[in-house]
Amino acid sequence: MKPITGGITDQAPADPAVTDDMLAGQPIGYWSGLAHTTVTRHLRDAMARIDVTQPQYWVLNCVNAWPTAPSRAEVATQLTPLADGPHDIARVVDQLLHRDWLRLDTGQRLHLTDAGEAARLRLRELVTELRAVVHKGISDEEYVAALRVLRTMVANVERDGGF
Repeated sequence: MKPITGGITDQAPADPAVTDDMLAGQPIGYWSGLAHTTVTRHLRDAMARIDVTQPQYWVLNCVNAWPTAPSRAEVATQLTPLADGPHDIARVVDQLLHRDWLRLDTGQRLHLTDAGEAARLRLRELVTELRAVVHKGISDEEYVAALRVLRTMVANVERDGGF
């Protein structure tokens, strides 16, 4: 790939078989999208085998990590940006209440039940195993560098605000 004026590398079509020396011309949208799709599918497939969803894990973790017992609305506000749709988290809370992994107190605040905490811990073990697969051959330094690059790209686009 030849640099165009100003030292910027020309954009090439997405090519999963491209050699390392050609990566600078590859579109970030393709590679970040492929990484998201592949990793998310891997995680969700593994969770489906034990009849759990990724959003259920998010909710269990959110309720566990909240400094005081959160409301449904607080959990939904925090997690909806990660979800596939605006109503997904509310549905997940209902699923977890039905499973008796969550309970509501008299103030309508959410708490993990013993079964919910046991499920959260099992899922944390699974996610730790899956993370090891995803991170195989990648040092913490390389991982941090990749995330810094992605974070900078997001900030660049947000700052630009369009053409």
